[in-house]
Amino acid sequence: MAEINGVRRSRTAGGVLVAATVATGLMAGTFYVFACAVMPALARSDDRVYVDVMRDINEVIENAVFLPVFLGALVLAGLAGWQSRRAPGRWWVWAGATAYALAFLVTVAGNVPLNDALARPGDPAALRERFEDPWLAWNAVRAALSTLATGCLAAGAAARVRTMSWAASGVVRREAVPGSPR
Repeated sequence: MAEINGVRRSRTAGGVLVAATVATGLMAGTFYVFACAVMPALARSDDRVYVDVMRDINEVIENAVFLPVFLGALVLAGLAGWQSRRAPGRWWVWAGATAYALAFLVTVAGNVPLNDALARPGDPAALRERFEDPWLAWNAVRAALSTLATGCLAAGAAARVRTMSWAASGVVRREAVPGSPR
């Protein structure tokens, strides 16, 4: 722990918060690109191409780049929340961690089961009919939640930086302890 004019700060907490913000931002961007480009492009395809491409995407996205960020954003946001429990901006950090946890839950409970159903054999037109609209809706929800998470975590980081800057300049002082000189 470092102390600046009586304000205690963990040396790693700021780094964890920045990493959580970057990871949630990457996830928000991933979901946003699907909403803005990937899915509208696939919508122009016939049923067989649509199903085959989505199956390929669902298979290749489980890789050593995507999964650590997807899971890491959850862990880092939770850890940042825990580390911020007594810090300025903690409510922003907790809001960000909660928003990303909800985005994670939407993915696991909404999008992944739809992906699994699409992977099963069947008529491409019927598979697409059951998949496309619900998947798009859940993707929009997780994109919005991940974006919200990124904004909240960034606000928490900004509050922390502001307070540390004030503490370093002497504007923020340690609360007076009864019986101690100011």
